[in-house]
Amino acid sequence: MTAYQPDALIREDIAAYLAQHESKSLLRFITCGSVDDGKSTLIGRLLYDSKQIFEDQLSALEADSRRVGTQGQNIDFALLVDGLAAEREQGITIDVAYRFFATEKRKFIVADTPGHEQYTRNMVTGASTADLAVILVDARKGVLTQTRRHSYLAHLIGIRNIVLAVNKMDLVGYDKGTFDRIRLAYRAFASEIGITDFAAIPVSGLGGDNIAARGDAMPWYTGPTLIEHLETVPVDADREARGAFRLPVQWVNRPDLDFRGFAGTIASGTVKPGDAVRIVPSGRTTSVARIVALGGDLEQAQAGQSVTLTLADEVDCSRGDMIAAAGDPPEVADQFEATLVWMADEPMLPGRSYALQLGTQSASATLRTPKYQVNVNTLEETAARTLELNAIGVVTLALDKPIVFAPYEQSRELGGFILIDKATNATVAAGMIRFSLRRAQNVHRQHLDVTREKRADLKNQKPAVLWFTGLSGAGKSTIANLVDKRLVRMNRHTFLLDGDNVRHGLNRDLGFTDADRVENIRRIGEVARLMTDAGLIVLTAFISPFRAERDMVRQMLAPGEFVEVHVDTALAAAEARDVKGLYAKARSGALKNFTGIDSPYEAPEAPEIRIDTAAEDAEAAAERIVAWLLEREE
Repeated sequence: MTAYQPDALIREDIAAYLAQHESKSLLRFITCGSVDDGKSTLIGRLLYDSKQIFEDQLSALEADSRRVGTQGQNIDFALLVDGLAAEREQGITIDVAYRFFATEKRKFIVADTPGHEQYTRNMVTGASTADLAVILVDARKGVLTQTRRHSYLAHLIGIRNIVLAVNKMDLVGYDKGTFDRIRLAYRAFASEIGITDFAAIPVSGLGGDNIAARGDAMPWYTGPTLIEHLETVPVDADREARGAFRLPVQWVNRPDLDFRGFAGTIASGTVKPGDAVRIVPSGRTTSVARIVALGGDLEQAQAGQSVTLTLADEVDCSRGDMIAAAGDPPEVADQFEATLVWMADEPMLPGRSYALQLGTQSASATLRTPKYQVNVNTLEETAARTLELNAIGVVTLALDKPIVFAPYEQSRELGGFILIDKATNATVAAGMIRFSLRRAQNVHRQHLDVTREKRADLKNQKPAVLWFTGLSGAGKSTIANLVDKRLVRMNRHTFLLDGDNVRHGLNRDLGFTDADRVENIRRIGEVARLMTDAGLIVLTAFISPFRAERDMVRQMLAPGEFVEVHVDTALAAAEARDVKGLYAKARSGALKNFTGIDSPYEAPEAPEIRIDTAAEDAEAAAERIVAWLLEREE
């Protein structure tokens, strides 16, 4: 293998250099391994031996490129590429450190991620766009837990090219027997998770053996060096191109302009002017008029290209829609089974609504209790009520609207998604769609001739949900009951849903864990929504400690129908009342997950009505709430 040396060509003909460089294929790969397996040293050696350190690329385009000096053994490779070292120096968090280098045959982007288990999320981020994974193993330690974890994740995310790099062979005397034992042990594990083929290469990151050159220390190894393998490994770059045409719409230019185009990156397939296409999910069909790209119109475009399409007809199409082959449209569904890699410090809460982002599409997703969690060490599928940080599990999720998708094994672009916490905007999970749940396609909303407006008119009132929230003992049920009686005396049609009463029936199967509390509120929200469809004024008295679930119920209802009533009582005052003796039990440890003691209460930030029980008694509070409601009806 000859290292790539662009200096002469850069000086002689910069345009020729750029053209030559542009025509090379690109391989994206990730390095994985346990702590101190030598990832950073290996990457440093790759950069040094190829004479292409990423930070030097801009300078290399000048008259004289900057190169690493010839005294390679004096270079601290780890300091060149270690993302964690950069974090320490800069006081920031680097999720993944990407490096670029090139040889005569190919260009490379390598993702360097930390080896610690707590940084599994970083490894998933780097692997999501990789074509190949280099799994490092310390020759002294063999296959470890992180080796198995990273191999499982790489295969799960769809990487089919695996290199087992047995590093630090110099520390075991370049012993062939040690290498063979590690290779066979890894093969046994790999076959269990579906990795049918991999390349095993003995290397020394420090000495450079079998990275760019063979060296004399391991004559018993006759396979390719690491760079030779990276240069020649076949990458299935055409997999997406062979599929049916799909263009997720990222941007639409303003309709008042003469030019109306729909821009995005082609996820799969090819397209030509004149091709018949379908807008999904609307189903409207038309044809492609032009394919516009930088430099002019194209006669054809394929997966991976960013283009703008103009269409033959005026159609309703916006960001999040998809332009697809008319004869082979994608599937659409709103319920899925998916594999999740949980990335947040806070555990997954079944029943909570998270924001789902799949390409340019977004939706609200509610997760169910995991079907099972995968133990990556034993590959055992174990029962789980939730998913903790770095856990991998299979879950079902329901969306608030249908989305266009493909199973992840068919398309990363249309099958991979992330989940975002709505309160913090933090990414909490990466997901891979396994398949849609067919019941989502078989269940359709039935049209009813008697509308909710007609039912409300019959009762001569506006439907509403008065949602009383506050600590246990704050007085929610007392005030809600007084409001209910006043409204009934005024011939209003009401129904009061009380937390304790509902747990005797509808929610008797739920406990008081965070996950059970979320599901408790979700069910109550659905019942309250159905009651407003009947034209009722619904009163609910629940602690409902989490803002996310109260907001979820608000979003279920028509604008203005959700009225949040915060019965605001200091914890000391609520505990002093302790009519049911619950605080005493919680303080003694006999009652777990009690709000205000060992479970949090998130007070409303902007409730429609706030009741300060220290300044207003229950009768006065009820009168004020009724007056507010009557004023709303005018």
